[in-house]
Amino acid sequence: MTNMEEFCFESPSLVMTEPVVIFGGSGFIGTRLTPLLTERRIPVRIGDLRPSDSFPHLWTPCDVRKHETLSEVVSGSSTIINLAAEHRDDARPLSRYHETNVDGASEVCSAARNAGIQKIVFTSSVAVYGFHSRPTDESGPFEPFNEYGKTKLAAEGVYREWAEEDPSRSLVIIRPTVVFGEGNRGNVYNLLRQIASGRFMMVGSGMNAKSMAYVGNIAAFIIHTLALGPGVHIFNYVDGPDMTTRELVEYSRNCLGRTGKTAAIPEPVALTGGYLMDVLARLTGRKFPISAIRVRKFCESTQFRADRVAQSGFIPPYSLSEGLARTLQSEFPTK
Repeated sequence: MTNMEEFCFESPSLVMTEPVVIFGGSGFIGTRLTPLLTERRIPVRIGDLRPSDSFPHLWTPCDVRKHETLSEVVSGSSTIINLAAEHRDDARPLSRYHETNVDGASEVCSAARNAGIQKIVFTSSVAVYGFHSRPTDESGPFEPFNEYGKTKLAAEGVYREWAEEDPSRSLVIIRPTVVFGEGNRGNVYNLLRQIASGRFMMVGSGMNAKSMAYVGNIAAFIIHTLALGPGVHIFNYVDGPDMTTRELVEYSRNCLGRTGKTAAIPEPVALTGGYLMDVLARLTGRKFPISAIRVRKFCESTQFRADRVAQSGFIPPYSLSEGLARTLQSEFPTK
């Protein structure tokens, strides 16, 4: 931590007339964030490699790795929100993580300097902490176990250097835990889909606790941070209280009207199968839904503290259970 980090959260009302640029805005969080901004009459520009299906009129093609594509998007803007990232567990080659997450951060900061932009919001990840037996707050320790977490932590350093160049700059670093919600196709969706299909098998005891974040809440919190003043502001983001994997499964089964017992498989057996799938993936070049890291992540307790979110005065629009129920009803509607 540097002495630039802010802990005073009294902020003026949010009034913004200059455009907010959302890099990676065509994705899951950006698609939920954009209408919340436009409802507040805040101008939005989306910069992304792929078009925005929901907001094509706001989209400009750009690549955070290529400086020449950023100038037009940020010109005349007041704020950058960078959601762009390489985040898949199985991205290859591994250099893709550094190119997008670290080199991309350098290019975004360079574009901000050239355009005179004084505020950046960066979505990092709790992956910077790695696996820990106790709930972890923003002070760490930092022990990322994969390239995604390592490059997210390195990117934070790039943004902090940008902020420290000028004390009038404002940097917000948000480290969300796993984010789920309507339209997402990540690990939580895959779990819910298996439960909905009736083919779910519990791996291990299911007593490991999981911190989660609903997309509607994380999007609202990003907007909340736009009113923060100069300095470096760092937040974990979690919607509590945490559930164990077994509680999550049983709650989802109840929402879906599922009855009967949940089949289970011992963790060592599942982990062995994951390693075999990893070998097969390397030999064939194919991607499989099971891998050793996914089994490990499923069975680990991943809990994080987000006390600073409450200290900032933010009140989530939805509870964790409401977010799950909304997601289940949207993705797997029942009578």
